[in-house]
Amino acid sequence: MLSIRTAPGSGATGRRNIKSRCILFSLLFFISSSGLNAAPGDSTITLTNAVQRSLSQNPSLKVFPYRYAALQGQAETAGLRPAYELGFDAENVGGTGDFSGAGGAELTIALSSVIEMGDKRAARQGVISHSRSVLNASRQVESLALLGEVTRRYVDVLAAQEQVTLAGEAAQLASESLRIVKKRATAGATPEAEVKRAQAAAEQAKLALLSEQQRLAYLKVSLSALWGVTSPDFNKVEGDLFQFGEDVAFDLLYAKVEKNPAIEIFAAESRLKEAEIRLAQTQSSADISWSVGVRRLQETDDTALVAGFSMPLFSGKRNAGAVSIALAEKNQVLAERDVMLLDLHTQLFRAYHNRKQAIVAVETLHTAIIPALEQALIDTQAAYQRGRYGYLDYVSARQELLSARRTQIEAAAAALTYGAEIEQLTAEPLALTLYGEDDTFSGSEQ
Repeated sequence: MLSIRTAPGSGATGRRNIKSRCILFSLLFFISSSGLNAAPGDSTITLTNAVQRSLSQNPSLKVFPYRYAALQGQAETAGLRPAYELGFDAENVGGTGDFSGAGGAELTIALSSVIEMGDKRAARQGVISHSRSVLNASRQVESLALLGEVTRRYVDVLAAQEQVTLAGEAAQLASESLRIVKKRATAGATPEAEVKRAQAAAEQAKLALLSEQQRLAYLKVSLSALWGVTSPDFNKVEGDLFQFGEDVAFDLLYAKVEKNPAIEIFAAESRLKEAEIRLAQTQSSADISWSVGVRRLQETDDTALVAGFSMPLFSGKRNAGAVSIALAEKNQVLAERDVMLLDLHTQLFRAYHNRKQAIVAVETLHTAIIPALEQALIDTQAAYQRGRYGYLDYVSARQELLSARRTQIEAAAAALTYGAEIEQLTAEPLALTLYGEDDTFSGSEQ
């Protein structure tokens, strides 16, 4: 729905990123664009710039470098071999009789460690490696969610700008109506009560304009908050609320949903669980503890080498529970993936058909309803000025036109918002063509 234009020189790179199905298509596609470096103080802002600033400055993405650093520390720990221990042992010291004092002492200095069996070190490293893959997928999901939120809030601001424009026109229309009513009242063709009603309607139109302006100000704050700015540094957003382009078949969209990072993260988690299963299975192989050292016999002034080893018995049976838990957790991930696919199918179906309905509404209002209401208002106004229609007929015709235009704005915003939801579900823009430097909105109608 919302397709971002890039500079001509960066189009090929953008298409390669999209074809490689990188979930961060927005980040790669937009950052490679030459139109991203607009100054923060510009009076207008594009969707491209809003996305780039959000992806680089949003606090929710700043935690991932720390998570990567934590995984790096875990990887270093997982790669360590068992530590060596230096031990000292004294026997037959401070006893009674022949063992009083230190004359009959036996002193031992030994070096000990553990021999890991079952390739436990490689299994630990495998768990950390797959944990990094899960973290990568999580970052992609978070980035895509942020992109969708930026797009939705951008559309909200764009629609609010149209509502402010419409409210301004409504205020002008109410003022014109007041002028006409006053003229008729001066001619004695209408009672003074209608003048009062027209005055009240004009004031209400001004209040409605003020309300829309305040709503626009709030939505701009909401949008700029996505890149950590509390005071908007732009006056307006660019875009055409009523531009719709080519459509994509539902089956093709759902095929892309199956590769959504929200699904890919389950594949990464499944591989992580497999690594955890391998790690649990290695625990069934008992480690061998060994020691070697020198013992001194004080009584005879002799020394001797000492060595020993030990290993636990029945490790496989004692570890069977941990292996079963790891297997169950992997199967749970696969079941959750199937549930997620069904949920995403439902979301896509709803967004796809609601978007189509919104586009039909926009087109119908544009081609049939609004032109008819505009002509009706012209005819009603002329008839009212000639005394053939009453004030209520005149006001009703005006309100019907304003209501239809307001509905058209809302439907167009809904179409773009549902398009943004489809893009978030498929991890790709709806239009995969090359664009120029200017940013536009493109939708679709089938």
